[in-house]
Parts: sequence; C-alpha cells; structure tokens
Amino acid sequence: MHKAKYLITFIFLMFSLQLQAKENGLESLKQTSKAFASVAKKVSPSVVFISVEKSSEPPTLQWRQSPFQQGPNPFGGQLPFGEDFLKHFFGGQLPQAPGQQRRQPPVAGQGSGFVFQVERTQSSGKQYILTNNHVIEDASKITVQFENGDEYRATVTGADPQSDVAVIDIESRNIPALETGNSSNLEVGEWVMAVGNPFGLNHTLTVGVVSAKGRSSLGINDYEDFIQTDAAINPGNSGGPLVNLNGEVVGINTAIFTRSGGYMGVGFAIPINLAESIATQLINHGEVTRGYLGVLIQPLTNELASSFGLEDNNGILISQVTNDTPAERAGLKSGDIIVEFDGQQVSTVGSFRNRVALTPPGSNSKITVIRNGKQKDLSVTLGNLSGSSTVANASSQSSGDIGLSVQTLTAEIAKQFDTSANEGVVVTDVKSGSAADRAGIEVGNVILQVGQTAISTARQFKQEVSAKRKEKRLLLLVKSGGNQRFISLNW
Repeated sequence: MHKAKYLITFIFLMFSLQLQAKENGLESLKQTSKAFASVAKKVSPSVVFISVEKSSEPPTLQWRQSPFQQGPNPFGGQLPFGEDFLKHFFGGQLPQAPGQQRRQPPVAGQGSGFVFQVERTQSSGKQYILTNNHVIEDASKITVQFENGDEYRATVTGADPQSDVAVIDIESRNIPALETGNSSNLEVGEWVMAVGNPFGLNHTLTVGVVSAKGRSSLGINDYEDFIQTDAAINPGNSGGPLVNLNGEVVGINTAIFTRSGGYMGVGFAIPINLAESIATQLINHGEVTRGYLGVLIQPLTNELASSFGLEDNNGILISQVTNDTPAERAGLKSGDIIVEFDGQQVSTVGSFRNRVALTPPGSNSKITVIRNGKQKDLSVTLGNLSGSSTVANASSQSSGDIGLSVQTLTAEIAKQFDTSANEGVVVTDVKSGSAADRAGIEVGNVILQVGQTAISTARQFKQEVSAKRKEKRLLLLVKSGGNQRFISLNW
C-alpha cells in the first residue's frame, strides 16, 4: 500500500516537473522572440533602402542576351554578390534592328545601408550612411528611403573599392544613428540579425548565428576579414547592417556564396571595426591611406613549420622581400616567420595584411620574427601604399623534388626568367607521377634554395637533394613569375 502511494506520488512529481520544464522552455522561446522584435523596432528606423541610377550606353548586341551573363569567379558559376545591379538590358523587349540605336533608360540598381554615428554629423548638417561600394559604384543618382517613407537624394562622401566600403550623406540631422558594437568580441554561435531590402522587399529582418570569423582569401575584396553567418542574405541586402541582440551593428552584409543566385546558408559581412576605420578616413580625408611593408607572404603549414624546425605553425612565412622597401630597410628576410606585429599575435595571412594596411603610414611598428629557430625583434617604419600591395599572398607555385631535371642558368636563360645567372637553377623537365608532378611543378620554375642553402648550379642542386634524401623531406624556395614561395615536400 505504501509502495503504491509512493509510486503515484513519484509519477505525479515527474509529470509536474515535465510540465514545468515545458512551460519554462516555451517562456524562454517567447523571451527570445520578444528580443528579436525589440531589436527590429530599434534598428529599422535607421536602415535605408538605396536605389541608384547609372547612365547606360546604347547596346551593341543584335539579339536578346541573358541579363545574368557572368565571367569566371572563385565560387564557380555565380558571382558571390548575386549581382544586385543586373537587370534586363532591354526592358523585356528585343533591341532595335542592326544599324539603329535608341537612347537607353538609366540602369537601375538597389541595395541597403544604415545611418551611423560620426563626430562630424551634428556640426556639418549632414548624416552619413554606411553601405557597400558595389551598391553605389558609378551611380549618377542615389535615392535613399527610410522605413517611414521619407526619401532623400544622397551624394557619395567617399568609397573604397579595395574593402568594398562606401559612405554616402544626406542633408538631415534628425534621424537616429545605429550604435556600433565591437566585432572583435563576436563569438561563433552568437545570435545575429541581417536587416535590409532583399529583392526590393523593404526592411526585411532575418535571423541566424555567427557561423565563423576571420574568413579571408575568398577573392571577394582585396582586404578581407569576413564574418560568416547563416542569417539569410540575398540580392538587395548588400550594405545593410548585421546586428547583435543589443541592436548594435557588428558588420555590413556584403556577399553570399551561391550556385543559384540566391541564399544558400552562407553569407559574409565586413566587420564593423574594419568598416568604421575605413569610413572615418573617407569622411575626414575623402580617401583611404594604407600602410606599406613590401613583402610576399604565405601561410605557415604544418609541413613548412616542421621543415623550419618548429613545433607548431603559429605565424606566417615571408617568401620574398621587395627591394628598397620598408621591409628590406628594417632587416626582414626571406624565410623569416612573423609571429607578432605591434605586440599582437599573427595567425593568418589575411588578418596580417589588414593590420598592416590599417596602420598609418609613417608609424613605427615592432615585428617579431623567428629566424633560424631564434626569436628576433625588428622595428619598421611603414611606408604609404600607393597602387602596390602592402603585403601579398604568395601565389601557388610549383615545387621540386626527386623527379626533377634542372639546368644551370646562363645569362640568356636568366633574362628570360627574370632572375640572375648566379641565382638558382631552372627546371627543364618533370617526371610524370613524381612528387614534383603531384605538387604542380612546371618547366621554367626557378629553384633558389634547397633547405636554407642558396644554390646556383645544377650540380649543387643535385648534391643538396642527395644529402637530404634520408630525411624524406625537402624544403625548397621556388620562383615563378617574379614571385617566390617556400614549399615543403615529403616522400
């Protein structure tokens, strides 16, 4: 009798706990929903729908063409932006007969933007709007529309194609500006919301999480440090804010990975910390100045780190130092491994490029490198980037190993391959299926070093390779097209 009573009590208690858990879970979902709604109310009045007009030339095509013709790109098939500006060239009608021309209406485009805080806003009588360069590029007329229907003609304050950041301004003082957060503090898995005008659907909000940070080498912009998110981003979202649960802007929605032209769960936003630093220069100076170092760099893979005698792959590798540059004057050398820049750890090529570029020209910076297994501090005075690359990714190069035939460089051959007669050996043959072939070695590559030893003759190359056969590993410095790159091969 007592056992049955206890059993009934236990079952009742468990049922009550399950019911309470269900109610608590539902209440938690309601609170989350209210948080999203609160952010939408806070953010939407500051987000704008941007429509642009661009003058167009009369068509030279004689037949109807697809408005979505696209050239090659790193994503294969579809441009990552989804091409906000692509429209029907002929307004749904066939062009005039050959030999005839007619005046074409302006090409229309659309995107998003948002009012942001700058110190000069109150004193200048203007308010500034952040967006993407590709939204307003080559625009002859820009109109912005707010959630309440108010419209303004906007002018371009400044634009930076290399980062795809642009600032436009309107004559107004009374529109609330969005607060900016610290994009460096974002964590993977954190809730974020994208606000914009996808496909012209004004003030659309989508919800997702931060999928990854520090995405670079995507081939979208020259300077990349993207936040990746699964919040839906579509054509027309470009330039709109990515915000956190506090309603603070943490990024500018910029690009998508797509094979269909629409959302596929992978979107990219420019971190607000990077965008703000660019925007401030555009507002104050009308242009962006970038620090210049003068090195060619590449990722430090595990194989390369092992070849340099390191236990980990922290840092990035200098494969080439350009003559008469701040890097050369500071004493940086090919083979140095950069581990710190101005006291901050260096982990990726992309982040290092951005940090150098955003450091004002003329600044004295400390670079910590590992050279021959020892740490060394160097001081460099950055130059002013003007049309060159402050630092560049070493492009994919060929490599050499067993399976190579090389030749000593004569003066004539050296001139052909943009090198010196006493500097390296040229690859004359690659054995099919060899380690060199699998690595993509090509005839014409110049091998400058085997390990840490510079070579100048084919005989010396053979001796150095033979000496390292037992190690089953070979580190080569290879030059092609004027660029150098370290490659480690194992067999």
